[in-house]
Amino acid sequence: MAGNTFGNIFRVSTFGESHGKAIGGVIDGCPSEIELDFDAIQNDLNRRKPGQSAIVTQRKEPDEVEFYSGIFEGKTTGTPIGFAIHNTNQKSKDYGHIKDSYRPSHADYVYDKKYGFRDYRGGGRSSARETASRVVAGAIAKQFLKGIEIQAFVSQVGDMSLGKHYTELDLSLTESNDVRCPDPEMAGKMEEYIKSIKKDGDTIGGIITCVAKNVPIGLGEPVFDKLHAELGKAMLSINAVKGFEYGSGFEGVKMKGSQHNDQFNNDGSTKTNYSGGIQGGISNGMDIYFNVAFKPVATVIQGYETIDKEGNTIKTQGKGRHDPCVVPRAVPIVEAMTALVLADYTLLNRTIKL
Repeated sequence: MAGNTFGNIFRVSTFGESHGKAIGGVIDGCPSEIELDFDAIQNDLNRRKPGQSAIVTQRKEPDEVEFYSGIFEGKTTGTPIGFAIHNTNQKSKDYGHIKDSYRPSHADYVYDKKYGFRDYRGGGRSSARETASRVVAGAIAKQFLKGIEIQAFVSQVGDMSLGKHYTELDLSLTESNDVRCPDPEMAGKMEEYIKSIKKDGDTIGGIITCVAKNVPIGLGEPVFDKLHAELGKAMLSINAVKGFEYGSGFEGVKMKGSQHNDQFNNDGSTKTNYSGGIQGGISNGMDIYFNVAFKPVATVIQGYETIDKEGNTIKTQGKGRHDPCVVPRAVPIVEAMTALVLADYTLLNRTIKL
């Protein structure tokens, strides 16, 4: 299997399966002498881990990271950083019924056809549990990117949308509720809606908005490696993501060019920011902001019809512990992937000037 590494200079390679002994990764290219805040790393993992509230999967995993290399006396050494997160609460028997069949809208069928063999326990390598390793790498990238602030939050669940620009919100309230929505009133409504969806054995999708502040001018390459293209790739690599838009996004098509153009101030900043902080594929110093759309989780705890390995139609039912809505736990994943892109492009920028 190829495609387990992300990045050019600041690179992370991940390994492991949902129900294996451990998941983990190796970070290459991280500069030396970064003094690490291990509590901050663990806090990001805690924000992603299962079992943290009534509206997420009840799999109980401590998700404590262990570092094996690349760190000495609390600082990065510049050598590869190896780490692992041990799985402790697998219930593989919950997946015995899909050993010889395929769940709709999962990777089961295509994995089997591509590799001729698959780990059906919890989805194996295709499980969103792999993203815990990205969160570790992203948390380290955040500490390399001192001064840059990355904040993601839930802006929509189903058709329940904040309907506000991020500049109208107090983002400090994001972690004040289980949904991770910075509007407490809407967060309460979203939480009740997710609980009702869960009670029905169903799932619902949502949108996460992410904002990166204090990004310096000049990150990104102007042709194939545009900054927004790499951010899009990063977000679309996350399980269940179905869409990415930055700046004015799809709403921008409703505007005329004279309305959409970001006019300059004398200091080079712009009066508006429909560009989303990126022009010509290069950061322009304004806030970078984008939306990431997540589909409803494919596993529904209901009866359904599918096919087995022989192509026979069968009836079965979803089992196991799953998120009724993935977006509350995906907030730190979106932040992590953003940090990985910005860290990588920061290091790439250091190669073009003396």
